[in-house]
Amino acid sequence: MSVLVNKHTKIITQGMTGKTGSFHTRACREYGSQMVAGVSPGKAGQNFEGIPLFNTVRDAKEATGATVSIIYVPPPFAADAIMEAVDADLDLVICITEGIPVLDMLKVNAFMQGRRTRLIGPNCPGIITPEECKIGIMPGSIHKKGDVGVVSRSGTLTYEAVFQLTQRGLGQSTCIGIGGDPLNGTNFIDCLKLFNEDPETASVVMIGEIGGTAEEEAADWIKANMKKPVVSFIAGASAPPGRRMGHAGAIISGGEGTAEAKYAALEAAGVVIARSPAEIGDKMAELRNR
Repeated sequence: MSVLVNKHTKIITQGMTGKTGSFHTRACREYGSQMVAGVSPGKAGQNFEGIPLFNTVRDAKEATGATVSIIYVPPPFAADAIMEAVDADLDLVICITEGIPVLDMLKVNAFMQGRRTRLIGPNCPGIITPEECKIGIMPGSIHKKGDVGVVSRSGTLTYEAVFQLTQRGLGQSTCIGIGGDPLNGTNFIDCLKLFNEDPETASVVMIGEIGGTAEEEAADWIKANMKKPVVSFIAGASAPPGRRMGHAGAIISGGEGTAEAKYAALEAAGVVIARSPAEIGDKMAELRNR
C-alpha cells in the first residue's frame, strides 16, 4: 500500500485557472497523476486542457468520483476553499497557499472538528508517492520509488533530502510536506503513524524547524511507538531567540522551540541526528547499511 495517495487517486484542483494552479496541475498530470476536475466559480461547463471545470467542489466530486483536492487559491480566500473541500467530505485536502491569516486557520480548525477529512498544509509543497502520484509543487524528477518515508515542515529541505536519498540509491515510499505555519492540519505524529503502519516504508526522514513543540512531541511518540529507524534534521539552529526565520511557525519564544531542545528530545528517543542538511542522505545510508 502507499501512504495516502497512489496511482488510482483522483484529484480536484481548486484555483486551477490561475497561473500557479494551471502550471502545477499540468505538471502533476504530466507526472501521471489523475487530475480529473477543476473548481472555478462561474466557469462550470468549460475546461482546462481537457480537464472539466465546475462551480463547486461538491459538483466536481459527484461528477468525477474524486477523493482529493489541492488548493492554489490566494490567501484571502484559501480558508473558505479549505472549508468548502472539507464540507464536500473528501478524504484528503492539500493546501499549498502561503500567507493565510492565523485567524482564518483558527476558523478552519474549528470547522474541521468531528469531520473525517485530512488536511495537509497550508503553506506546504504537497505529497508525492514516487512514480505513482504527485500532488503539489515538488519537482517530480528528483524522486525515486523506494522505501524511505519523508516528512518535513520545510518544502525546500524536503527536496534537498529527497535528492540526496535518490543520489544514494535510496528511493522513497511517500514524501509529505506538512507546512511551516503555526496552525496546520496533518502533523509529524500523524505521518509517523502512517509510515509505522506502512509495509512499504522501512525507515523515515523527519525534517523539523525551530519554533513550537511539534518535534519534541514527535520524539515522545517515536520513543513509545516507532518500530522503524528515523533520521532527523532541525533547521534554524543558528537563529537568534525571538527572530522569525522563514516560516511563520519557526520562531523561538520563552526559551522553547530551540534546535538543541529538539535534538536532545530526538536523541533520547533513539533518532539518528543529522546536524547539517548535507548529512541527511549519508546518515540514512549509514543507518541502512548497519
